[in-house]
Amino acid sequence: MPASKPRDGSLQYWPRKRASRILSRVNWDILKDKTENKVLGFLCYKVNMRSAVVKDNTADSLTKGKNIVVPVTILEAPAIKILSVRFYKNSHVIKEIQNDNLDKELKRKIKIPKEKTKLELEKGIEDAKSKNADDVRILIYSTVRKTSIKKTPDMIEIALGGNLDEKINFIKENINKEISINDVFKISQLIDARGLTKAFGTAGPVKRMGISLKAHKSEKGVRRPGSLGAWKPSHTTFRAPMSGQHGYFHRTTSNLNILDIAKIEQKNINPKEGFEHFGNIKTEYIVIKGNVAGPEKSCLILTSPLRETKKSKKKNYQLVKIV
Repeated sequence: MPASKPRDGSLQYWPRKRASRILSRVNWDILKDKTENKVLGFLCYKVNMRSAVVKDNTADSLTKGKNIVVPVTILEAPAIKILSVRFYKNSHVIKEIQNDNLDKELKRKIKIPKEKTKLELEKGIEDAKSKNADDVRILIYSTVRKTSIKKTPDMIEIALGGNLDEKINFIKENINKEISINDVFKISQLIDARGLTKAFGTAGPVKRMGISLKAHKSEKGVRRPGSLGAWKPSHTTFRAPMSGQHGYFHRTTSNLNILDIAKIEQKNINPKEGFEHFGNIKTEYIVIKGNVAGPEKSCLILTSPLRETKKSKKKNYQLVKIV
C-alpha cells in the first residue's frame, strides 16, 4: 500500500515554483508579542537526523517516567554577530548604521560600505532617535567560517523584543560581541523552523501531487491524471494535477521541542566517522524533536512559535542519549 501523502496535492501551497531566495521571510511584527526574548530569531545549519532515547516527563502520558525512542534533528548553531543597525519609521528604513568592528575575513567575502568609527556609531543612534524612529532591527551574520560547511556567511534582518530604548541598549551592549544560541533559546522551549525543502527539479503528477497510478491497461499513460478537465468549458484549471517544479519551497515546521543545547567541547556527539554528508560539528549545536525542511548543510531560521498548541506545549522530554 503506498504511503499516505495528504499535503502533496494541497492547494494551500501555491504557486509551486522555485523559491526566489534561500532564507525565508519572517513576519517579525507578529512574533514580537509571542516571546520575551531580546533576539527573536537565530540562524543554524542542518546536520543530520538521528534516533534518541528520551525520558517522557509529560503529565498524563501513557509512557510517563519511561524511556522512549523518538526521531531528532541535530542543528549546528554557530554564534551570530551584528553587521548593521536599521532604524524604521512607518515601516520604512530612515537610517542604517554599520558596525565599526567587522571580521577581516568578512570584508573579503561580502561587499560592505566604508567603515564608521565608534563615535559616528553613537552619533548615528542619537540622530536616528531624534528623527522619532518607531522601531529598530539588526542585520546579523553567522560565523559559519568556524564550522566545516563554508566560509561565506548568511545574513538576515532580525527583530528585537522590548521597547525602543531596551532595543538600543541591547544593541550597544552586543554590537561587537558574539550572540550565542544559549542567549536566545532554552532547553524544553518550543520553536518554529523555517527552511528550504530539498529540490527535485521537474517531476510528474504522481510524485509531485501524490495521485495514484492508473490501471496497467489504461490508454495514454499510467503516471498521469485520467482527465485534465471538461470539454466545455475548454479550459484546464490550476487545480488539475500536472507535472512541474517539485521541491525548493519555503516551509515552516511548527512547535518543535528543544531537547538539548550544548557546546561540542563540553558534550561531544560527533560519531567517529563524522555525520553523513556533513562531517563533524565544531561549534554549538541544538537537538530538536522531529524533522525540519531541507537537506544536510542547509541554513534554517529558528524563531519563537507563532501558534503554540496545548498538546505540544505540555510535552516534556529529557534527553538521555543519541543513538
